[in-house]
Order: sequence, then C-alpha cells, then structure tokens
Amino acid sequence: MSDAALTLAEEIVLLALDDDSGRPVGRAGMAPDRALAGALLMQLALAGRVDTDRDRLILVDARPTGDAALDAALARLAAPDAPTDARGAIPLLARDAPAARAMILDRLVARGLLRRVEDRVLWILPDRRYPKAPGRPEVAEARARLRALLLREELPEPHDALLLGLARAAGLLPLIFSEAELEAVQPWLGVVTRIESLNRSLGVAVADIRGVGLGTTRRDG
Repeated sequence: MSDAALTLAEEIVLLALDDDSGRPVGRAGMAPDRALAGALLMQLALAGRVDTDRDRLILVDARPTGDAALDAALARLAAPDAPTDARGAIPLLARDAPAARAMILDRLVARGLLRRVEDRVLWILPDRRYPKAPGRPEVAEARARLRALLLREELPEPHDALLLGLARAAGLLPLIFSEAELEAVQPWLGVVTRIESLNRSLGVAVADIRGVGLGTTRRDG
C-alpha cells in the first residue's frame, strides 16, 4: 500500500461516497462527472501540465504523469481539436469521468481505503458498492480539513481551496456540515472560493454543475 497523499480526484471520489453503504451521494445527473472532470483539470494545473486564465486553457507539458486517470485526461486536452478554454474542457473530460472514476476506485481499493462489494438487486441486476474501510484516517481526512477550513476560518492551501470549490459545486457540503453550520460559514466560504486564481478561472466552468456561480451565497452549499 502506498502512503502517498490523496489527489484532488481521489478525495472528491471519497467525499462523494456514503461512508457505510458505499453508494454515491450528492447531486444527481451530470454533477458528479463534471466535479471529477474539474478535479482532474485542477490536478493537471497543479502538476504544471496545463495553465489557465479566464479565457484560455494552455497545454504546458504533455508528458504523462504516471497517474492513469490523469494521463487519460491529459491526452484528451492534447488532442488537436481539444477546447482552448476551461469551460469547454470540463464537459469534454466529463465524458470520460465514469472510466476515470473506475480507475480511481480500483486504486483506492488497492490502497485499502475502500472495499469492493458485489451484490445483486432483486437477484438479477448487479450492484457494485464501495464502502469505506473502517479505521483508516484517510477516508475522513478531507472532510475534517474542509470543516476546519470553514468553521475556524483558516486560510487554505491551494489543494484545499480547489477541493472546497469542487465539493460545493457537487452539492457535497450539506453532507459535511449541518444546516446551521452552513449558514454560519457562508461569508468565509465566499472568501475561500475566490482565493486561488485557478479556482476563480475554473469557477465559471465548474459552476455549470450547479447552475449558479460558485461565489454566490447559498444555504445548500
């Protein structure tokens, strides 16, 4: 098992799974796929493979990273007909999100953070779940960091500022905070989701998940 820190994509996948059942939680529809696409795009930017501003997405380095899900996204962005802005890149990468999620889930199972459970619904339909492994601190770490970040009004590292923006876009914050807590943290939430220039530039694209801007104050996170 590797002790490497979890990536943005791995953490957003973990946050989007119910602890006990291992089934997806959060927003329905395209939201989970676009949130994962946003995580992969942000991760590529943090790795120095792409750069972005409000209007452009620039391929800086097309060399593989060694992360299968990330490299599949990088290959998409390196194609001659790839979008030239972040807003176009999100739906492009979302097309491959189910395959990327499967690779990430397999990796988390291999690391011992998740268990793969194969069931059947009505004895016919296959039902695959990924309950979180008990006693592993990694499965709760992202949630604990996001809670501390907002409740204690801490300044985030770039990784956590981006993770918070994605968790908000995917509708995961009500699963991490109570309604009263969400109401109390709205002012600091608005500050944090604007801190990173990368988060600001990708915010327009990821906001399509919610249908509203990431900077607006909403009780549902």
